[in-house]
Amino acid sequence: MAGISSFNKVLPGVIEPPGRRVVLEEMAPTAIGAPGIQPPLNQPPTGQPSFGDLLTNAINSVNQAQLDSAQAQQALLNGEPIELHDVMIKLEEAGLTMDLMLEIRNKLLNGYNELIHMPM
Repeated sequence: MAGISSFNKVLPGVIEPPGRRVVLEEMAPTAIGAPGIQPPLNQPPTGQPSFGDLLTNAINSVNQAQLDSAQAQQALLNGEPIELHDVMIKLEEAGLTMDLMLEIRNKLLNGYNELIHMPM
């Protein structure tokens, strides 16, 4: 039975190591809401663009693809030296970027609607 008694001596340290309790006690004031080091909630981390900036850049790139496509089509209609396949590639790129933007918008609206209808 010497094995069981030595296991009982080790078991309390295995279940809750002594260093863990100290870390949890240090974190308790922050968890309860007492003064602690907390990052500001309304600002993105430094060095990273905000969600609004990312969305604005995506919309601007879709707009630029649409403008490039329209410009290539107009150049082809005016008889300028541009290949038909180049015009078709720009047209497809513009269409795909618009489709992607619409899907992103739909996902954002679905997420917003789920949040609005979530019970509190």
